[in-house]
Amino acid sequence: MAKYLFHGSYTQAGITGVLKDGGSGRVKAVEALAKSVGGSVDSMYFAFGGDDFYVIAALPSHAAAAALAATTGASGSVTISTVVLLTAEDIDAAVKL
Repeated sequence: MAKYLFHGSYTQAGITGVLKDGGSGRVKAVEALAKSVGGSVDSMYFAFGGDDFYVIAALPSHAAAAALAATTGASGSVTISTVVLLTAEDIDAAVKL
């Protein structure tokens, strides 16, 4: 499965959810969403600075990653960005093309 990095910031509604459910509650929600599109969460971190959270997920396709980002963004709780992560083997294959 491909790996994706999702990062973003909570809106006022989103941080209200964090305050209500805590970090563990947010992680469980993200894990459930990843599972619903056929994937899993490798790790999730909360942070200070420009972004409030970082999630690395293994997902079966770009479409699954887009669905996860769209569902999360449509909730109005976060602003989210997606980065496709490449392994060393992916780069090795790319340089051979």
